[in-house]
Amino acid sequence: MNVLEALTNHYNSYDEDARLLSQHGQVEFLTTVRYVEKYLFPHARILEIGAGTGRYSHYFAQMGYRVDALELIPHNIDIFRQNTKGNEPVTICQGNATDLSIFDNDVYDITLLLGPMYHLFTHQEKEQALQEAIRVTKPGGKLFIAYCMSDPSVMMYAFGKNMIHHLIEKELVDPITYETKSTPEELFVLYRKEEIDRLAAPLPATRLHFIGTDMYTCYFRSMIDSMDKNTYQRYLQFHLSICERKDMTGFSHHTLDVLEKLPLFPDFS
Repeated sequence: MNVLEALTNHYNSYDEDARLLSQHGQVEFLTTVRYVEKYLFPHARILEIGAGTGRYSHYFAQMGYRVDALELIPHNIDIFRQNTKGNEPVTICQGNATDLSIFDNDVYDITLLLGPMYHLFTHQEKEQALQEAIRVTKPGGKLFIAYCMSDPSVMMYAFGKNMIHHLIEKELVDPITYETKSTPEELFVLYRKEEIDRLAAPLPATRLHFIGTDMYTCYFRSMIDSMDKNTYQRYLQFHLSICERKDMTGFSHHTLDVLEKLPLFPDFS
C-alpha cells in the first residue's frame, strides 16, 4: 500500500474535527492557537499546508484573516468546503506539502505546517516540505511546524498496550535505543527532538519556541475530559506554564516548532 492510499483510507474513516473538540483535544488546539495569535497582526496573510478539514483555517478566517489552504486528501477537502461559511476569506486547493509551486516566494506572514510532517516517510520529503514552507513565507514571517513525538508513543502504545515485543520483532522499535521507525502501514512518522533540530538547522530561520502542545494531556484523557469547567481552566493554565520547559517537552505527544524566517539581508543598524 502506498502512502496516498494509506492516508486516504485513514482520513476517509477518521473524524479529525472531533479529535480537537474533546476537552483533552482542545488543549492541543488552544495551545497552537495561542502561539499563532502572538504573531498575528491586522491584514496578516496565512497559509495552512495540510489543512485537513480546516479546523485551524476556519478559525483564523472567521477572525477576518485571509487564509489560503492546501490539502492532499479529497475527503478532507469536501468537509473543509462544507464547513466554510459564506463570508470567510478562505481558499482551499488540493496539493502536496513537498510541492508548493502554485504559491509564490515570500508571500505569507504565517505559514502553518500542522499535519504533513506526520506523514512524510523519507528524509528528502521532510526537507523538501520544510524548504517549500519557508520559501513561501515572508522574511520575518513565522512558520509553525507540528510533530508527533516518539517516546510518548513507545510508553503509551508499545508498553501500554503490551505491543513492545511485537514492534521490536517488526523492527519498528530498536531494542537498545528505543528509537522508532514507521512505514505507510503505521501512517504516522514519530520524531525525537534531535531529529527535529537536524531538520531545522539548514533552514534560513531562527527558532522562537519549541512547545509541547498537549504535554501530559494524552496520558490522562479520561480524567481531563471529566473535569468541571473551573478545574479544566486551571489545568490549561498549568499546561501553558510548562509547555516550553526543555526538560518536559519530550513527553508531549505533539510538539510545535516555531521558526522565524531570516531577513533577506543582515540588518547591521
